[in-house]
Amino acid sequence: MLKKLLTIGAALFLLGACDDPAPQAAAPPPPPPPPASFMVFFDWDRSNLSAQAMSTIQQAASAYKTRGSARVTATGHTDTSGPEAYNMALSLRRANTVKTALVQQGVPAPAISVVGRGEQGLLVQTGDGVREPQNRRVEIVMDGAMAQVPAIFSDPKSYCEALSDKYREYRTSQVGEREAAAMYQCEQGNYAAGIPVLENAHIVAKIPLPAPGYRWPGQPISPS
Repeated sequence: MLKKLLTIGAALFLLGACDDPAPQAAAPPPPPPPPASFMVFFDWDRSNLSAQAMSTIQQAASAYKTRGSARVTATGHTDTSGPEAYNMALSLRRANTVKTALVQQGVPAPAISVVGRGEQGLLVQTGDGVREPQNRRVEIVMDGAMAQVPAIFSDPKSYCEALSDKYREYRTSQVGEREAAAMYQCEQGNYAAGIPVLENAHIVAKIPLPAPGYRWPGQPISPS
């Protein structure tokens, strides 16, 4: 009888164990954002930017900053009018013009690749010698995971203190009046006045920022 009771008890224990929920697996990381693309159009035989083209480039630069980090490709195209060799060079000039404008808008130059395709990859299929406005373009494509803003930027007080401590560490007794005044502003809670001065002091003195490659409030900066 005792043996039978022990057998029943063991069976009930095993059934209860089976009811315990299985451990939850860690959630997978979110997928990277899909590639973003922008088209910059040009006048015939020109590589300069119109007002509309600059507006598109500003949108592209804003999208890059939202991602924080991405691979950017600027691919130049032409229509089919003119010699092929000339158009290949023109498409590359257009791509480089767009790259220069993106850099001026805050996109790091090393993140941007330029490609010239000349008459290849027509957006509107035409015969030879056709001036088609839609084919005179640069396509901007950015692909890559969205970067996380470093945690140090979550609190301006902590960031200001990190700037002050690192500057003192590197400069020891060589803290200038301007930098000392900026440190005082941080101590008084006036972070908007103190942080930019201390960041610039780090950059000029070639001292690594607390979050290398980022400036307040967590925006990526192009390497010098």
